[in-house]
Amino acid sequence: MYEETFRTQRVQHASLETHGCVAYFEPKEHGGGERLTVRSSTQTPFLTRRALCALYGLPEDEVRVVAGRVGGGFGGKQEMLTEDVVTLAALKLRRPVKLEYTRAEQFYGATTRHPFTIGIKVGAREDGTLTAVRMRVVSNTGAYGNHGPAVMFHSVGESFAVYRAPHKKVDAYSVYTNVVPAGAFRGYGLGQVTFAVESVMDELARRLGMDPLVFREKNVIGPGEGMHSPIGEEEDLHIASYGLDQCLSVVRKALAEDRSAEEAPEGWLVGQGTGMAMIATGPPGGHYADARVSLLEDGTYDIAVGTAEFGNGTTTVHKQITAGALNTTEDRLVIRQSDTDVVRHDTGAFGSAGTVVAGKAVLLAATSLAERLRTSPPATPASPGTGACSAPRPSTARGAR
Repeated sequence: MYEETFRTQRVQHASLETHGCVAYFEPKEHGGGERLTVRSSTQTPFLTRRALCALYGLPEDEVRVVAGRVGGGFGGKQEMLTEDVVTLAALKLRRPVKLEYTRAEQFYGATTRHPFTIGIKVGAREDGTLTAVRMRVVSNTGAYGNHGPAVMFHSVGESFAVYRAPHKKVDAYSVYTNVVPAGAFRGYGLGQVTFAVESVMDELARRLGMDPLVFREKNVIGPGEGMHSPIGEEEDLHIASYGLDQCLSVVRKALAEDRSAEEAPEGWLVGQGTGMAMIATGPPGGHYADARVSLLEDGTYDIAVGTAEFGNGTTTVHKQITAGALNTTEDRLVIRQSDTDVVRHDTGAFGSAGTVVAGKAVLLAATSLAERLRTSPPATPASPGTGACSAPRPSTARGAR
């Protein structure tokens, strides 16, 4: 048996572009009057519009949210931190209003990674078979809830399910404190708890006199086994293709061939170690995206999709998908994105959702247009291809290094 407590620190996203937006009124294209436009550095333009409309009692057709290419997100641009302030000022003043955080304000006015305290107790037989895992996890969510419950829930999901044990228990708490609020950050809490779990596995293997890789191989779940999280077996998760054994072989070979200790300067200490992680590779239910692909009069194609580009490469991916479906080249494609005017809805850019959800919607739209072009008489313009996609069933990915 081995028991230890681990603590992780608060971390700021430090994206190159700070939080900021500008709000102004512009004439409506139809029907006269004005509507509010908010240009923002956000990963979630459609959710931001919905929140602003709910907050100020505005109809959705009177609010437009546009995100340019976002200068870094990492989860930090999922929050509405400046848009509500500038919208209120614009509504009161009826003139353009801009708010952009300074770098210092990012640290005390934006969100951070959740600091965690993880107490973990693990038992095993002499042959290395795990018998029990118990964790007590406390997540410091700061002054506001934000993503607190979701991060806490995810943090003890795959980290708890990756190893097989007949007895498991988790007590997890997301706690309000009088400090800077925490929010979404890459890994969604999983990194903090995995750090604790993997540290304990290494120490337990050492005490049993076992190779840490052999110890992990003996206890990690495999194909066909259920993934038992704190809420039981998650029916919407499954193990697809299984390559962990190959991954561990690569790691073992790299460790055996490592000569860094021999080549290090005199007086330097060199250590070796391994760590393993498992994460769900699809977005949870509720992610939805629309897309539309049109053939223009000049022979080029217009792609309309709601996903924000924040360095995740979705602009390139969506063009490549469309070019493949229409048997054309990317120089004949124009993309309009991250604008609540161009499609009905897009839940937002989270992880790889811009590819696996919005990308699938783009594929469906491009394929639909291609079929219409094949079946339409030459003199008849084909109507745009449209596509909609919701989150697919997620599977898990695992890695060791």
